[in-house]
Amino acid sequence: MAAPGKLSRFRLPPLPTIREIIKLFRLQAVKQLSQNFLLDLRLTDKIVRKAGNLTNAYVYEVGPGPGGITRSILNASVAELLVVEKDSRFIPGLQMLSDAAPGKLRIVHGDVLTFKIEKAFPESLKRQWEDDPPNVHIIGNLPFSVSTPLIIKWLENVSQRDGPFAYGRTQMTLTFQKEVAERLTAGTGSKQRSRLSIMAQYLCSVQHIFTIPGRAFVPKPEVDVGVVHLTPLAQPRIQQPFKLVEKVVQNVFQFRRKHCHRGLGMLFPEAQRLESTGKLLEWADVDPTLRPRQLSISHFKSLCDIYRKMCDEDPNLFAYNFREESKKNKSKKQDKEDDRESYRL
Repeated sequence: MAAPGKLSRFRLPPLPTIREIIKLFRLQAVKQLSQNFLLDLRLTDKIVRKAGNLTNAYVYEVGPGPGGITRSILNASVAELLVVEKDSRFIPGLQMLSDAAPGKLRIVHGDVLTFKIEKAFPESLKRQWEDDPPNVHIIGNLPFSVSTPLIIKWLENVSQRDGPFAYGRTQMTLTFQKEVAERLTAGTGSKQRSRLSIMAQYLCSVQHIFTIPGRAFVPKPEVDVGVVHLTPLAQPRIQQPFKLVEKVVQNVFQFRRKHCHRGLGMLFPEAQRLESTGKLLEWADVDPTLRPRQLSISHFKSLCDIYRKMCDEDPNLFAYNFREESKKNKSKKQDKEDDRESYRL
């Protein structure tokens, strides 16, 4: 028995190896779903250690697959592990783990992009946003095909303090393609600096913890994999709505090799583009000849703050989409050419 007042450390009983599970249930990674299995339990243990102290924690694992990381999480003495798996082929193997860890593992056959996590764990876990992070963690070896849309979705949840972040500043430890991991953490001036860098770093503290070589996975992907830890900030570095920040950042980085004024100009209708872009840059005190990757979070904060004021003054501005205007202009041009051709005939 454990000493009074101390939790006994849970360990899974002897089980078939992950490789044996794959053979037993005839599991094969589906290339179209960008599935790659991590079989080395030393590496799955390392991912879980980097998530922090999980003793008595509540953990949400996304994309457990054959259950490698799942085993490491269960062995970390968590209070409860909730896994969400879309691929039904993996459910029997996960059920075997559930049977080996009574009351510890909950399995949901569903899609992480639509699953509602906010009511999955006890209300008592919720913390005030300014407090330390709650004893809730997100961990996952994400399929490459969903990793970027999923992290963007979660970042929007962070900004609204809902979804997994209804409990407070829930920490995330996730795998990405190495290039995506580098973009998430890229600093000002880095060649990897991108839309993802700004969107992640204005809301979270982001660390690229370590890299796993591609050869550690089955089947071996063409790229290495980065493990990234994200902790939401108590105060976002840009105090504007997520969709507004996203629009400014997307417009800047769509012309990543040009000066920043080129992309910022696309925020405004053609008739007022030159004048409005000049005002935005002047009032935000941003050099128009800086490249997108040279802009700091402070630069983006100033740009977003001024753009918000301009939107408040012109209620139609935020809804403006330069691509729609471009399509209309092309259509008008084509109509004129058709009219000329008809006149000739």
